[in-house]
Amino acid sequence: MNEIAQIRKLSLWIFFVPLIAINLCLFISQNSEFLENTFFRVDMIGRSGFSIPYLDGSLSISRASRTFPQFLIFKPAMIITAVMLYYYWSNNNNLVNKFKLSNVNYKFKTFGILSAIFLAIHSIFLGIKFDIQIYKLMRRVILLLFIIFEIIAQGILVYHFFKIKNKLSELIVNKILILKVVLVSVLALVAVLSLPLLLDKGNTHFKHALEWNYFVGVILFYLLTSLLWKRTT
Repeated sequence: MNEIAQIRKLSLWIFFVPLIAINLCLFISQNSEFLENTFFRVDMIGRSGFSIPYLDGSLSISRASRTFPQFLIFKPAMIITAVMLYYYWSNNNNLVNKFKLSNVNYKFKTFGILSAIFLAIHSIFLGIKFDIQIYKLMRRVILLLFIIFEIIAQGILVYHFFKIKNKLSELIVNKILILKVVLVSVLALVAVLSLPLLLDKGNTHFKHALEWNYFVGVILFYLLTSLLWKRTT
């Protein structure tokens, strides 16, 4: 099926584009001397010493990505990812419709596209300075909505695949489908358990480390998607 081929390709891009982007921004942040005497001189705010934020939470994704020249990588990468997410969820909606012999817009498509929109909005406004408290609050709310809607979309899609897994038996790897269920469940559980700490004003390093790892966890769903579908050619 054409949808399956499109989904497999899109899922790989959705995994690798943001993963490479955030880690390239981190590399530039920690190795600013390489660009010191060039047009792409790293902004002082965007510089940091060597660390592994996945473990020590020394800096946030935002700090590593929002200043010049890192935002030249981060913003386009996230906007491109948002566009690909739109097509990913649309193709999955078409695929489920084919197997269920229906013609509806499933909730996972709605939540998935909304998450893509919020990702694009967050990326566009990242690094733009407005000394307005409501703007700072809205930026955090938009990022939170991206995460919430993304997890909801992933969960609903996996649920639909489980309902029609007998029809998909020749097309998917069942163990990968189970891994997707485990991943989404862990992401949802971590989000709920971490909420009290996230609402607290302290725990900065924990929040940063969680941010890096959680982002990778969210996009790992798409790597599993590429492994879920068996090659038909």
